[in-house]
Amino acid sequence: MTDDPALAIRTDIVRLGHRLCDLGLAPGSSGNISARLADGRIIMTPTNSRLGDLDVERLSVLAPDGGRIAGDPPSKEEFLHRAVYDARPGAHAIVHLHATHSAAVSCMDGLDPSDCLPPLTAYHVMKVGRLPLIPYHRPGDPALADQIGSMASANAAILLANHGPIVAGKSLAEAANAIEELEETAKLFLLLRGTPTRPLNATQIEELHRVFGAPGGAQ
Repeated sequence: MTDDPALAIRTDIVRLGHRLCDLGLAPGSSGNISARLADGRIIMTPTNSRLGDLDVERLSVLAPDGGRIAGDPPSKEEFLHRAVYDARPGAHAIVHLHATHSAAVSCMDGLDPSDCLPPLTAYHVMKVGRLPLIPYHRPGDPALADQIGSMASANAAILLANHGPIVAGKSLAEAANAIEELEETAKLFLLLRGTPTRPLNATQIEELHRVFGAPGGAQ
């Protein structure tokens, strides 16, 4: 194992899982993490695994087509990860959580399906960008892959109705930072319900994109 070129990525996934669990963002055995290597292999958290108890040796190693090469069986949502990777060639990491506040938003009626959260902070605009909504599908429903794939090409972050967010990034750090910021914005959104708010306007958003670049975007 010590000469495995993917060891650093495996270790980073385990560390990230522990951190997300410590932050309270991955209750029970919910959530999954993956990283895509330069050769197309995908390293993923196993099915029914608790993110705070991951083992480097037991992480799933998948071929680009999803076939298991090594490790435990992958999360039953591995097809979602592959759909996002197919749609986003520049993505090398994906984090999917059932974190409390973003999952709560995913259960709300009357959301704007093209963008579920208002641009309350510059950091949400910079790290998350738009957050479109995909209608409810049961966990593991293969029909979800087509919708994810069609939406992911233009959006790095997507909210699954009555489920939770899935976020892609160029690295594990980028995907993790984005989904943590998404969860914080969801928390603010819920805390401020019924209170007049002042979201960033189009000019302020355009300035952020001009200075810092737009997150997500077409692949």
